[in-house]
Amino acid sequence: MPAFDRLFAADHRIHNLPVPPLMQTRRSFLRSGTTALAGAALLSRTHAAAAPARIRIGARQFGRDFATAKRAGMDGLELGVGAPAEKLSIADPATRQKFKEDMQVTGLATSSFSLDLLNSHPLFSDPQAPAWVEQTIAACQDLGAGGILVPFFGQAHLLQDKDWKKDALDALVVRLKALAPKAQAAGVCLGIECSLTARQYLELLDRVGSESVKAYYDIGNSTNAGFDVPADLRALKDRLCMLHFKDGPNYLGEGKVKMEPVAEAIQAIGYRGWIVLETANPSKSAEADCRRNAEFIRKLGL
Repeated sequence: MPAFDRLFAADHRIHNLPVPPLMQTRRSFLRSGTTALAGAALLSRTHAAAAPARIRIGARQFGRDFATAKRAGMDGLELGVGAPAEKLSIADPATRQKFKEDMQVTGLATSSFSLDLLNSHPLFSDPQAPAWVEQTIAACQDLGAGGILVPFFGQAHLLQDKDWKKDALDALVVRLKALAPKAQAAGVCLGIECSLTARQYLELLDRVGSESVKAYYDIGNSTNAGFDVPADLRALKDRLCMLHFKDGPNYLGEGKVKMEPVAEAIQAIGYRGWIVLETANPSKSAEADCRRNAEFIRKLGL
């Protein structure tokens, strides 16, 4: 039997696939576990070399519409959790089942959930907020989503005139320390999003001290705040949960954000998490504009 046929047969046996009759004549070869495993390893390395890992691109613009996101060329969606309630909509098994069906039909993933309601019900002070985070952790685990956007804007902002709101920060650290083990057990990252420098992010993350609590960094917000975005990305490195991409009312590459240095920094730190589009829609078509922005990201080598 030619060498290629032997490897093909070994691969079929390992994956419980039927071996064509012409390949069953050399049974002594096929019974050799060592040879079969070697053949499978060779094929696996070949496939890996042919299909290198890439950063996945998601979006927020499509709500819960997986089909339109698919047409726009997205890899997944960042979903909202619904309105404030004792039990969030995503805690309903029927809601999550609908997501699963849409994911199966489209082949898209749920990249993350966004707890936007925490901007008006801050995690550091609202008595219901920890329960909402726990419900969202459970939803992530059920749908295979890796991250949760935990935002701190509006009433929830952590800074006052560029300095920490100390009482808010102290209370937040206590609550994050309590939530972190639950996120870790579920394989979920809590991504803190606020207008913070890398130094401030690291100060907060070091106080929490968990690999399950990281920075959800927004390159558009940080550019508008006057931060050195490439330097921040390099400083945060493996403390990044996910990235938001946007640039005001513009398409990526046509506004204030210097995208080439951002891409270079992302490549330099070996980031392989999600890039989630929070971009504007100049053409008024989210489908067309997200496709255009995603294509631009790919041209940057990400």
